[in-house]
Amino acid sequence: MTFAATVLTLYPEMFPGPLGVSLAGRALARGDWSLEAVQIRDFATDKHRTVDDTPAGGGAGMVLKADILAAAVDSVTDHRPVLAMTPRGAPVTQARIRALADGPGAVILCGRFEGFDERLFEARPVIEQVSLGDIVLSGGEPAALALLDACIRLLPGVMGAPTSGAEESFEEGLLEYPQYTRPSIWEGRTIPEVLRSGDHAKISGWRKAMAETDTRLRRPDLWERYCGVRGRPASGARREMKDTDQ
Repeated sequence: MTFAATVLTLYPEMFPGPLGVSLAGRALARGDWSLEAVQIRDFATDKHRTVDDTPAGGGAGMVLKADILAAAVDSVTDHRPVLAMTPRGAPVTQARIRALADGPGAVILCGRFEGFDERLFEARPVIEQVSLGDIVLSGGEPAALALLDACIRLLPGVMGAPTSGAEESFEEGLLEYPQYTRPSIWEGRTIPEVLRSGDHAKISGWRKAMAETDTRLRRPDLWERYCGVRGRPASGARREMKDTDQ
């Protein structure tokens, strides 16, 4: 099954963009996934191809019109999930990305200006509002590119090693453990001794403890959720790392 992506946008020329190179680009050339960029203006009915209007109640900027957007969404609605990129949406998670990657694809609606007429979501409840986080971009296209990249790299055969997508940040609710490579000594700093020991059990334990420690210190929100899911403090929560392990 090919992952089929359809992007509804005012700037179809932005696609595939970075998705046309590297892993995603090679996968696109192989047919592992497909991409269609649809111009929202094609669904406007006036001679000026108008897609926006002034905000009801006054205010700065322009708002994307519900009737035009609904027509665009209706033209491609099928069995795939429909996502609208908006800072008012729920932050997308790695679990949601993996679920999308395991499915038939996605339809992504890109916002612009002051956003969407809220009636669009009332009339089309199938649309899932998502964001990349607590930031505001000039439009939904960069967010759509990031979301698609996150999905495509998880498709079978896109990454070289099958485990590459499993042992990384957020897959188990934690940040990924620190990574090192050669040279073993750089500017007086050495690779932690445990990683040079060849003892796979110790390495695995060290990596789990470091992932827990880093998550606890850097992302208290993730740590709280991680502990809450398990109903108790994680195994490495209270352990201070030895100097030689840092």
